[in-house]
Amino acid sequence: MKNTFRISGGILLFLYLVFLHACKKDKSTNPLLTTESVTNVTQSTATSGGNVTSDGGAPVTERGVCWSTSTNPSIADSKTMDGTGTGSFTSSLTGLDASTTYYLKAYATNSAGTGYGNTISFNSKGTITDIDGNVYNTITIGNQTWMQENLNTTRYSNGDLLTNIIGEQWDNVTIGAYCSYNNNENNRLTYGLIYNWYAANDPGKICPVGWHIPSLSEWETLGYTGLEVKESDTLHWMYPNVCYPNSSGFNALPGGNCGYDGNFNSITEMGYWWCAGEEDTENGYIILIGHNSAGLSGYVDFPKWIGGSIRCIKD
Repeated sequence: MKNTFRISGGILLFLYLVFLHACKKDKSTNPLLTTESVTNVTQSTATSGGNVTSDGGAPVTERGVCWSTSTNPSIADSKTMDGTGTGSFTSSLTGLDASTTYYLKAYATNSAGTGYGNTISFNSKGTITDIDGNVYNTITIGNQTWMQENLNTTRYSNGDLLTNIIGEQWDNVTIGAYCSYNNNENNRLTYGLIYNWYAANDPGKICPVGWHIPSLSEWETLGYTGLEVKESDTLHWMYPNVCYPNSSGFNALPGGNCGYDGNFNSITEMGYWWCAGEEDTENGYIILIGHNSAGLSGYVDFPKWIGGSIRCIKD
């Protein structure tokens, strides 16, 4: 008697569907996505996100950003969980250490695995305090660490007082002097104080210990990064402010200057910052940043008694 083996049509259909499902599963790949810029950086928090442009043929079940102090972060490191599916999402980072370089990238996971976006590095803020007790945020840009606000001290780091000069007496002064723009303390709170070259380059050192007035070459190094250096939007900068999204975190503000006859000029339009060193016995170097440029606008030689802002850089 001959043995026979017969498979019903229903079983065949079931096996065929299983086969199709397996084939479909085999064709799925990791999701494709990009990483969003890092913004709103503080000492312990930051904002980023991503955009899932393809789910890889299978539903995205988890997405977010991951970060680490190593150059190649993964979901085994710190991460956020920001929903499912494709499209853009925003991520809030917490628990950062101050003054630290981090590497971050977006991720998305489906049944095939986890895909990653491009890696972005950023630096969390630190702080430094001057001799008057003013506290400044700091930001690391490349190999440089800068104050993120303009200097606001009325004393040198050795404790000696600077001279507060108002009005026409500012002309041709040859000692270290300062004032607020328009002699208005509210401007000081936003833009810091205005100083002459003699204050910026006094042997008593106006920057906190461990910091100094940047040289022209150190300013140029900042400019060579190609990053935007100004506060975004038009809260303080006049329209049009060519800067978004302040990619360096330098956060330059248009504090203006104090010029001839004690006149104040260019607030909201231009920022002026002293460099270390001098052009000659009568002139020093001033860095310019204008509302119509995202980066440094260049430098000029200014009479040493004219008033400009100061940013300190770490030794």
